[in-house]
Amino acid sequence: MKKIIYGLLLSLVVVSGLVYANRNLKTELSNKPLTVAERKAALKKWKGSKDGIAFTNWKASPAGQNVLSGVRNLRKSVTDFTAMEGVVTSLTLPAGSRLGFGVLVQIKGVDYILAFGSDQVAGLQVNDKIVIKSHSVSFAPKYAYPIIAGDYVARGGKVLYKRVVRKGGC
Repeated sequence: MKKIIYGLLLSLVVVSGLVYANRNLKTELSNKPLTVAERKAALKKWKGSKDGIAFTNWKASPAGQNVLSGVRNLRKSVTDFTAMEGVVTSLTLPAGSRLGFGVLVQIKGVDYILAFGSDQVAGLQVNDKIVIKSHSVSFAPKYAYPIIAGDYVARGGKVLYKRVVRKGGC
């Protein structure tokens, strides 16, 4: 009886080891970075897909051009991480937004979504003048405004929000 139990346990250990080794092999293969040719092929395939065609059409549309011009308008300030002055125009984001907490802000005559990870900027009101610093400005076809990631926000010299940098890299 003991031999049968030991045999079953040994076979269970061997099978578990094989399954675990196979899983690690799949993980290693999937984490390998793509080559330039593979990236270009994947991009070409995506551009030919339904989503890629819709994105290309949006970029060529007047709404897309308006959003992209807003992105270009702030590109230098974002790259240099310089202060941008803005005015809060709305305390709510457009319906259907899934950006977390944010407000609509007008900078240089253009409306932007100023997005934060959480609602840490309390006390803001419409027409408040704020100073913003950001490391990124982005866009998405579902939004009619460019999206600024708020890294630093101040009002009247008082810091309202400052993004906490994670330790240890990403």
